[in-house]
Amino acid sequence: MYVDEVGNPDLGSSDNPNHRFLSLTGVICSLDYIKDVLHPEMEALKIKHFGSHPDEPIVFHRKEMINAKYPFQILSDKKARMAFDEDLLALLAKWDFRVITVCLDKKKHQETYTTWRYDPYHYCLAVLLERFNFWLNRHNRHGDVMAESRGGKEDRRLKGSFNRLWRQGTDFVEPVQFQESVTSSQLKVKNKAANISGLQLADLIAYPSRA
Repeated sequence: MYVDEVGNPDLGSSDNPNHRFLSLTGVICSLDYIKDVLHPEMEALKIKHFGSHPDEPIVFHRKEMINAKYPFQILSDKKARMAFDEDLLALLAKWDFRVITVCLDKKKHQETYTTWRYDPYHYCLAVLLERFNFWLNRHNRHGDVMAESRGGKEDRRLKGSFNRLWRQGTDFVEPVQFQESVTSSQLKVKNKAANISGLQLADLIAYPSRA
C-alpha cells in the first residue's frame, strides 16, 4: 500500500480552515501489476505530454501540476491541460487499484477529547492500517506499506508510529493479525526523486479523496 498525507497533524492549527483536516490515503495495488501495466503506462503518459530526460525523470506531483510549475509548465495552456486531464482520467478509470482514505477533523477531535487525545497522525495511520489489514485478510493476501519521505524528523515520526502499531496492534486488530498480514515491521520511505509509480498515484488522488 502506498500512502500519501494531506494536511498536517498540528492540533494548534485546527482553527484555521485551511489546516483543519488531516487525511491519509492508501493506494493498494499488486507489485506485478505496477511493474507490467501501471508503471509503463504512467511513463508513457509523461513522455506524451511532457517529454523525457534520462537525467531528470518526470515525477508527478499534484501541487506542481495544478500550478503548472516546472516541469509541468505546458499545463498553463488550456488545451494542453484538457488533453492531459482526459488521458489521465482514462488511465485512472482503467487501472486496477483500491483506495482507502482516512480523514480527521482536528478541531472536532480537539473539542471532543479535552483531557486526553490521540496524536492525529497516529490515529489516522491506525485506522488506515486496520482497513488495510481487513482488506488483506478478506482477499487472503499479504502486503507492506510505503510512504513518501518528508525529511528526517517527519520520517522518524512516520516510522515510529508504524512500528508501534505493528508491534502493539489497536483496539480492533491484535498485534499478531498485523504481523501475519503486513510483511514488515518497518515502514518503507522513499524520496520523491525515486520515481515510484505507486506513490505518484497516491499523490494524484489523495486530495480529491479527502474532499
